[in-house]
Amino acid sequence: MPFDATPQFGRPGGGPWLEGKLLIAMPDMSDPRFRRTVIFMCAHSPSGALGLIINKHAGDLRLSELLQQIGLQCAPEMADQPVQLGGPVETERGFVLHSRDFFLDEITLPVSDEIGLTASVEILRAIADAKGPVQSVVALGYAGWGPGQLESEIQANAWLHCDADSDILFSPDMGAKWDMALAKLGVDPSSLSGQSGHA
Repeated sequence: MPFDATPQFGRPGGGPWLEGKLLIAMPDMSDPRFRRTVIFMCAHSPSGALGLIINKHAGDLRLSELLQQIGLQCAPEMADQPVQLGGPVETERGFVLHSRDFFLDEITLPVSDEIGLTASVEILRAIADAKGPVQSVVALGYAGWGPGQLESEIQANAWLHCDADSDILFSPDMGAKWDMALAKLGVDPSSLSGQSGHA
């Protein structure tokens, strides 16, 4: 299970970049892979965009099983943590989205003041030893967009976006995250029908 360098995109140089925001699928999302998804945006620049879906399980895979695959034993309190499906791209590749109390120099991508992204086996060793971040999401795969692709999808009313919220990001209630994100915008899901809008 590769945990290695994070796919690189240039850092934002200005503009309405969504790095560190939540991307929320509109109810009539045509792509079934993204229906009712909430995505935490890790990078967004003229080079493209990368995010992790935060409300989909990677089947029944648990953290203890993932760690066993790379020869690590999991701390008992972490064993039942579900592994999430971060997106349809490179689903054999692992990522950890986590609170910034854990940081590896030159490895962790500081997405915001509160959230970091680490894609290395070192963070899994720390988690296995109960020395990792206080809050984390372990995910396989990611969602990626080429230059201008995400902007076009937003203009076509495929997505809403809002400020990130750790309560949503790290909530164990996967089924509630989409509604929670819409509620953060003050939006009633029943009122949405592909209409324009972003916050």
